[in-house]
Amino acid sequence: MNGDLAYAHKVESGLWLVQRISAFVLAVAVCVHLTTIIFAVQGGLSAAEIVSRAGGSLGWAAFYGVFVIAAALHAPIGLRAILREMTPLSPGAANGIMVAFGMVIFGFGFRVVFAFYGMGG
Repeated sequence: MNGDLAYAHKVESGLWLVQRISAFVLAVAVCVHLTTIIFAVQGGLSAAEIVSRAGGSLGWAAFYGVFVIAAALHAPIGLRAILREMTPLSPGAANGIMVAFGMVIFGFGFRVVFAFYGMGG
């Protein structure tokens, strides 16, 4: 029993750490994303011009890939915490929902990254 409890504490600590690290990555990524958009739009670029310049860029694809990974880790862990605290769901059900939600974010996020990369000139 003590081994199970120790394992559970390690899992919780690991999820806590992953959520904090992903929050930091998301904060930086959101700032870079918004700053880039603001400068581009103030510079007179349209959405089509932004896509033609940034689409096809391996650097931007990598940046947004990291952004997607951080979101796919961060949001499901937060959802799991809410489900565990606010619903009668079992830990296993909350974990399953967390994993499913993370996979959806990961899948749709990378679909957008690959599509945007493919739009480049």
